Amino acid sequence: MRLSHADAADAVQTTWLRLVEHLDRLRDPEHVGAWLVTTLRRECLTALRRSARTVSSDSLDELPGTVGGLDDALIRDERDAALWRAFTDLPPRCQCLLRALMADPPPSYAEVSAALDMRIGSIGPTRQRCLEVLRRALASVVYPSETSAGTRLGDGWNER
Repeated sequence: MRLSHADAADAVQTTWLRLVEHLDRLRDPEHVGAWLVTTLRRECLTALRRSARTVSSDSLDELPGTVGGLDDALIRDERDAALWRAFTDLPPRCQCLLRALMADPPPSYAEVSAALDMRIGSIGPTRQRCLEVLRRALASVVYPSETSAGTRLGDGWNER
């Protein structure tokens, strides 16, 4: 009946359920087989009509011109915009350090040390603090009720 495996299994299960529901109404036990076939055919037709009215979200992903889900690009753009807003609220030194470390190809710590006038040993811990400030800022955007009202982006940042 052109049903998917899952829809066909649902139709069979519903048919057996209908048999149990109507067991007391069956007058001739010899015709149970014919009753099951007729009921199964009707359940299959109902499933076909139902599937014709609805479009699965899987088929929307396959529409021409879409890559991934329909909302993927929008979600990615919103996430990126929130990240850059939080990034621009970071202290300037954090911004410089994170930009330097995210360059392609990534520079060595010696190059970052020379460019930003930082000790090599402080680059990793400073990077970690900057990323933590950024995480807190993003968490306050994504989960505003879970962050404390007094938290500022600069909290926990020590100029060196």
